[in-house]
Amino acid sequence: MDRARQNSPAIELRGITKTFESVVANHNINLSLNRGEILALLGENGSGKTTLMNILAGIYKPDCGSIFIDGEPVVIHSPEDANKHGIGMIHQHFKLVDVHTATDNIILGNKGTGLWLKPSRRQRIKELSERYHLHIDPDKKVYNMSVSEKQTVEILKVLYRGADILILDEPTAVLTPQEITKLFEILRHMRDHGCAIIIITHKLGEVMEISDRVTILRKGESVATVNTAETDIHALTELMVGKTVELSIECPERKHKGNLLEIHHLTVSNEEGVDAIQDVSFDLNKGEILGVAGLAGSGQKELCETIAGLIRPREGAILYKNENIVGKSPADIIKIGISMSFIPEDRLGMGLAASLSMVDNMLLKSYHKGRGPILQRKDARVLAESLVERLEIVTPSVETPVRRLSGGNVQKVLLGREIESNPNVLITAYPVRGLDINSSYTIYEAINQQKEKGVGVLFIGEDLDVMLELCDRIMVLCHGRVTGIVNAHETTKEALGLLMTDAANKKEDAE
Repeated sequence: MDRARQNSPAIELRGITKTFESVVANHNINLSLNRGEILALLGENGSGKTTLMNILAGIYKPDCGSIFIDGEPVVIHSPEDANKHGIGMIHQHFKLVDVHTATDNIILGNKGTGLWLKPSRRQRIKELSERYHLHIDPDKKVYNMSVSEKQTVEILKVLYRGADILILDEPTAVLTPQEITKLFEILRHMRDHGCAIIIITHKLGEVMEISDRVTILRKGESVATVNTAETDIHALTELMVGKTVELSIECPERKHKGNLLEIHHLTVSNEEGVDAIQDVSFDLNKGEILGVAGLAGSGQKELCETIAGLIRPREGAILYKNENIVGKSPADIIKIGISMSFIPEDRLGMGLAASLSMVDNMLLKSYHKGRGPILQRKDARVLAESLVERLEIVTPSVETPVRRLSGGNVQKVLLGREIESNPNVLITAYPVRGLDINSSYTIYEAINQQKEKGVGVLFIGEDLDVMLELCDRIMVLCHGRVTGIVNAHETTKEALGLLMTDAANKKEDAE
């Protein structure tokens, strides 16, 4: 790319506004992105980041405002228009055909490609791979690829279509630390070749590592754009939230002795009859936070649901005071002394009744304790109102159906209800997914409070930095098997990343 275009504005957004009925997602936003630059787009959930990028990608049309590409005004009405202007978006959830090869996926959807893979197309893919250090087996089927390989194919897809302005939505959400390092190397190569790159992320450490500038959105408005080298994590957090937030996670010493649950040789089949969990053994202690780390689909969901009594294992035992609770009903489990709370990944499908209000969802946990045929809603209402205040839940009313709340607020309702039921075992899957930074730290504090009460917490998470600070031990799953259980304060992200891909064990076997 010639030097005249390098470090010149690739994109300018002026006065972009987008509303959905009464909700203002973007209001009068100004943003610029230079060629040869990586810009991080930062903001709390609901701040308008994804809406703004979907406007650039042609998925939404702005209500008003202007878009300029290389100084020329353009109108983007569709993803096809975005492609014509060299804009490509890599979504968090990949859009690949599993049974096709990398090459097939790269050329699919291109006009005039025809049915056959011409030598010139394969040569074009090879040239792009070499230029940007995007190493991929062109004949490998998607279903045999790792997550990072799939992401590489997605990047090659947009480059093959001629994109030199790239938008990546939460690109590191499901990557190991090693894969993140590799992705950042790729992005730096692309930047050095003149590409303009926007990254939507919530991981502040990664913002500081990879970006040149940061644009911060708050409540649908752009509040600042800063040079990364001239700021720090605390300043960025304050710009995002609008106030100072303490960014330390406490990990109080474990005060309670003894264990709560012993899991022995657990094997669980999924809906397709394939073993999702294979010969898993571990124990959960009183007053302990046991983290569970692993790439998506490593068996976390099945493990949670089995311990919660929703799935019956094919083999194995779950012992409480030497009594096997496998096959027992929730009522029987309560009778033998286990008060279990489960916060599933599927908030509305499994955790809450979407059409019911906060008050009625509180009742779902406690109605069986009442006497007589008439439900008493008073205590449930008091609890709902208390949670709204304590967790800063944004809702028109505690009688509003929870399906009308944002994802983050739904998560607060669910977690608040489960913690307030005074469990001695708490199983929580991705408890801060969808929450802003301020709310996330409120949740970490609430989980620590449970720990200090002697509750055993099984914490399924995806942010390894958080798990290293919050948890006492971390169990790593890979393809349904335990590859290691480590002390959280005696390990590193890199070591966990190796266990998540079973590379550490393979290395030992080789030696």
